[in-house]
Amino acid sequence: MKPFKKPLVIIFLGKPGSGKGTQAELLGEKLGLDYIGSGDLLRDRKEKKDFTGEKLSIVVDTGGLVPTPVIFKLWLDKFEEFKKRKNLKGFFMDGSPRKILEAHLIDEALEWYEWDKNVKIMLIDISNKEAIWRLTKRRICKKCGEIVPYVGEFKKVKKCPKCGGELIHRADDTVKGVKNRLSWFKTDVQPVINYYRKTRRLIKINGEQSIDDVFKDILKVIR
Repeated sequence: MKPFKKPLVIIFLGKPGSGKGTQAELLGEKLGLDYIGSGDLLRDRKEKKDFTGEKLSIVVDTGGLVPTPVIFKLWLDKFEEFKKRKNLKGFFMDGSPRKILEAHLIDEALEWYEWDKNVKIMLIDISNKEAIWRLTKRRICKKCGEIVPYVGEFKKVKKCPKCGGELIHRADDTVKGVKNRLSWFKTDVQPVINYYRKTRRLIKINGEQSIDDVFKDILKVIR
């Protein structure tokens, strides 16, 4: 694959369990791109022993929603870090935007940092039924937060493949909990998808294929 003339920015959208994080990791390894996962940023931030850190410990662990100003500050800190690097190839954004306001803020931020000329916005599309099945089966590392999907070879994994930590089921990965998140997705994230579709920037990927086939479809789009 030829090197990009301008840093490549990929924004992944999709229902919970659609495999956004998995595809971001695969593409990061393939293309040498950096990764901004809102979940990772929040988990790191909650380790700080201040008001926001302590409140995030409660909100994040129970699957609650974090206010836009808090997550936006974390994005900007990461953007500043990236901007200092002369050899930045690009990066992924996973877990954001979750609201129309965030979509507009990201548009403005990418323009400000001069990264708005090579942006790919991808929807990894799965059904509600598929999302419920995946999320109620998946496991998460208690130590590092790595998500281990219940697919293929991962079905037999007993410990975290990343750090060897204990694998657990998240407290809200129940049918009821997943349905609540899907309801939130329809209310808050679907308008974001509609916004990108209306501005002719949305690229739809079938997320109900194998991990490898989803990966191949994404590569076709960014070549």
